[in-house]
Amino acid sequence: MISVIIPILDEEKNLTKLITQLNIVLKDIGTSYEIIAVDDGSRDNSLSILKGLVKKFKFLKIATFRINQGQTAAIMAGIEYSNGDIIIPIDADLQNDPKDIVKLLEKLNQGYDVVSGWRKNRKDSFFSRTLISILANWLISKVSGVKLHDYGCTLKAYKKDILENVKLYGEMHRFIPIYARWQGAKVTEIEINHYPRVYGKSKYGLSRIFKVILDIFVVTFLNKYFTKPIYVFGGFGITLLVLCFFSIIYMFFLKFYYNLSMIQTPLPMVIVMTFVSGILSILMGLLAEILVRIYFESQNKSTYSISKLINFKNKK
Repeated sequence: MISVIIPILDEEKNLTKLITQLNIVLKDIGTSYEIIAVDDGSRDNSLSILKGLVKKFKFLKIATFRINQGQTAAIMAGIEYSNGDIIIPIDADLQNDPKDIVKLLEKLNQGYDVVSGWRKNRKDSFFSRTLISILANWLISKVSGVKLHDYGCTLKAYKKDILENVKLYGEMHRFIPIYARWQGAKVTEIEINHYPRVYGKSKYGLSRIFKVILDIFVVTFLNKYFTKPIYVFGGFGITLLVLCFFSIIYMFFLKFYYNLSMIQTPLPMVIVMTFVSGILSILMGLLAEILVRIYFESQNKSTYSISKLINFKNKK
C-alpha cells in the first residue's frame, strides 16, 4: 500500500484540485493507496473542505491538530497513522506535481530505500527562497556527508521500515534522508517538476536558514554522540584541565624567571575557572552517560539497528 501524507496549513483553495489529481495518479498505479491529510491548525476553511472531500473519496483520511505545530509534526503524525509500506509526503500548495510520484516509485523499485525530489527548475523567488535553499543544501551536504541538492523538497518516497525508529522534532523532516543513510539505507534523488504558487502564501521566510543551521548541529550531535556523550563533555573537560595545567606551569615560569607576582596576572583566575569548568564538564558527561543508559534500558531499546536476520531461530 502507498500512503501519501499531506501537511496542510491554510490551503483551502488548493485542496480539491490536489486530492483529485492524486486520486487520478494513484489509481493508475494499480496498487492500494491512502491519502492522509494532516490539518496543522488551519484558520481558513481547509478542514471544512477536507470533511467534504472525505465523503467523496473513501481513501482520504484526516488528522487535525488543535493548534499549529509545524510541518515536521504533521508529517510525523501522518507517518505514525499510515498503513502503507511506502510513504510519500507532498506539499498542499500545488507546487509539486502528483505525476512525479510515478517516477519516485520507479526509482524506489530499483533497490533504493529513499528517493528525494529535486526541484532543479524551482519557481520561487530567487533571493528570498531559492538562494537560501542552495546555501542551506550545500551546508547540509557538507556537514552530513549525504549529498542531495534539495533537502527542503517535501516530495520524497520512503520505504516505511526505514522510518520505524525515526522520531522528528522541530523542523527536522528535511533530514530524514540523512537519518536513513546513517542507518545504512540507499538514498538517491531525481529531478521533479515545480510550479509557481497560485493560491495562498508561503509559510517560510528568511529565518528558516538559522533554524536549519541549528538543526544541523543537533542532527550531527545525535548521530555521532547520542550513545556516547562523555566523548563531547569529557573531551571538552580534559581540554580545559590541560589548559589549566599549562597555565600553572606558565605562572611559575613568570614567578621564578621574571620575579612577577602571581596576582599581577589573570592566571590565578584562569586556573581556577578552567579547573572548575573542566571537572564540571566531565561530571556532566558522566551524568549524560547515565541518562542515555536509563533511556535505552527503561524502554528496552537497542543501540544498534539490524536490517535482516537469516537462519536464526525465534529469540525468546
